[in-house]
Amino acid sequence: MLLLGLTGSIATGKSTVSSILAAPPYDLPVVDADKIARQVVEPGSSGYKQIVSHFGPSTPDLLVEATAENGGERGHNGKGRPLNRPALGRRVFGEGKDSDRKALNKIVHPAVRREMYRQIIYAYLSGSWAVVLDVPLLFESGWEPMCGTIMVVAVKDPAIQMQRLRARDAHLTEEDAKNRVAAQWDVRDKAERCLRRGEGAGVVVWNDGEKEELKREIDRVMSVVKRSHPQWWAWMLLLFPPLAAVSGCWSYVRSWWIKRDWEREKQREKAKL
Repeated sequence: MLLLGLTGSIATGKSTVSSILAAPPYDLPVVDADKIARQVVEPGSSGYKQIVSHFGPSTPDLLVEATAENGGERGHNGKGRPLNRPALGRRVFGEGKDSDRKALNKIVHPAVRREMYRQIIYAYLSGSWAVVLDVPLLFESGWEPMCGTIMVVAVKDPAIQMQRLRARDAHLTEEDAKNRVAAQWDVRDKAERCLRRGEGAGVVVWNDGEKEELKREIDRVMSVVKRSHPQWWAWMLLLFPPLAAVSGCWSYVRSWWIKRDWEREKQREKAKL
């Protein structure tokens, strides 16, 4: 089974691409890291308690305001008020330090990984030829070596990314939007690194236009992916688990090697500056 890693940057259209891949004619199962990340910090969860404990004392508006409509102080499920996500975002991406982002990632990422593994195994046992791993920080969080193919959704014009972000999240000021984009790795660098993997192993969906253009672009890159990872190969991996293990190990080693070479090259470029 092909692990198709889907990533991008904020407001580049990754979620739209994910929904297209989940619908006909592709009908691929999608393991959505963002959706899982919301689930693992719901009131009453271990992640929720850790976030409240770490950020609560320095973020007075960390939880949504208690009202009769949202269940008051104890929330609808009696386990607490939901997180105020815009406030947490401002705390971590705006005024926060790198240590705040690292603390949040340390709370959320392990819980997300466990649930993602569970869903991947389910897709494999269901006989899917591929499963989409929708991970915004795929490179940064170490998922790259796990993926047979990586698809980056990118825009060539940074201004389009800012326009889409502010249109989607109207509560963000221009400074908030710039901080959120700056807090992530530049999507054009992600696209370049992705293409280093070679044809079929790394593809880029350029999304500077309208939705119909995006669909045509997805059709183009998926034809490349299917040529490199045909359905019969997925069945071979399902029927012969040792072959799947060998294939997975080779993919992991190859991705690790590409990652290492990329990082060394970037270090040399920085040294020249």
